[in-house]
Amino acid sequence: MQISKWIISAAGAAMLVIAASSLSQAQEKIKIGTEGAYPPFNTITADGKVEGFDIDIANALCAQMKVECEIVTQDWDGIIPALQAKKFDAIIASMSITEERKKQVAFTNKYYTTPLALVAPKDSELTSTEPAALAGKTVGAQASTTQADYAQNSYGKAGAEAKLYPTQEEAITDLTNGRLDAVISDKFVLMDWLKKASDGCCKLVGDVKGTETQAGIAVRLEDTALRDKLNAAIDAIVADGTYKKIQAKYFDFDIY
Repeated sequence: MQISKWIISAAGAAMLVIAASSLSQAQEKIKIGTEGAYPPFNTITADGKVEGFDIDIANALCAQMKVECEIVTQDWDGIIPALQAKKFDAIIASMSITEERKKQVAFTNKYYTTPLALVAPKDSELTSTEPAALAGKTVGAQASTTQADYAQNSYGKAGAEAKLYPTQEEAITDLTNGRLDAVISDKFVLMDWLKKASDGCCKLVGDVKGTETQAGIAVRLEDTALRDKLNAAIDAIVADGTYKKIQAKYFDFDIY
């Protein structure tokens, strides 16, 4: 009987070791969801690689936390439902922190700050981003974003038509093809596009007053421990200069 008890005890201990090992392995890997269609923050290259400011930040945070990063791409419209369905553990995709989104996800502290801005064709008479200036015009924006909200609620109420797109790139394409009078988006995204555009088709009209927002990392509401670890990692990469090095790859000004 004593031998039998010892065997059972040993088997039980082995099972506990295996369970603990599996739990440890799970904690050593974090799946990060991103869009892959929002350059220079996140984009998919021709060879299928996901890169950009968001991706570099994600990898730096994982390195700081000593965990493996796995980057998963997801269409923007379904990115919060996918997080809730546990397809990944966190969203690092230039998501603005809003009160409405806080009902669905928990946000870390900011990892950058940006205003919205407006671009228009270079020969456009637009010189103002005020709603009254857009009356009678068609303004494009990416759906399910803060810029879409502004296009609909501010420009729309002033008499503009808000046209929404699944991706930022589709809105830009319609602008360059003459199907839109303007596009509203994150200023840094628009500046990067204008800098790289070879045809000089468009111009920056200006910042949209009162629209400055902070981008944060979203996790599930119950994942407070992960949120706290990410906050500590953000503080650490800002303090040790890692953040500034990543920023310098994409911007010649401070976005934090």
